[in-house]
Amino acid sequence: MKKIGIILILVFCTGMIIGKGKRIQNSRNKIPNRLIDYDRFQKTVNSSGEEREARRLTEDEFLTTISEKDVILLDARSESRFKLRHIKGAINLPFTEFTKDSLAKVIPNLDTKILIYCNNNFDGSPEAFAAKNAAASLNLSTFISLKVYGYTNIYELGPVLDVAKTKLPFEGSEVQ
Repeated sequence: MKKIGIILILVFCTGMIIGKGKRIQNSRNKIPNRLIDYDRFQKTVNSSGEEREARRLTEDEFLTTISEKDVILLDARSESRFKLRHIKGAINLPFTEFTKDSLAKVIPNLDTKILIYCNNNFDGSPEAFAAKNAAASLNLSTFISLKVYGYTNIYELGPVLDVAKTKLPFEGSEVQ
């Protein structure tokens, strides 16, 4: 009798777990939201991998490209971190503020060469450049969002650089 009770409990619990999984999957498919397009996001991520990798620049390449005519150096970190330390000449538009209009004010031409960098490009300044989880690096989100908004000429700083040793010039309140 005890074995039958245990078997019934196991069957009941298994049914609840399986049923719960189906409910979650089905409810996800039934909640429309015209302002969220995961499929387009995923397609952009999947189709941009090789392009992004080919457009990751060394420190010297990044430094040279900054000085080119009509290049935008975009810092998508928070305003507070930007004020602490940023690459000289960068324009700050926090990632959370990206909209078609806000981007158009900063980068009116979709073909403009855009240079990006993030927290995960620098060591030695933990307040200004607080490292993110590697898979959540701001470079990744920024690159994909700019692509989704139609920008076609995006380049990114590739390596991790020590703020005390890099050739890139900084400005901000923590820079001496």
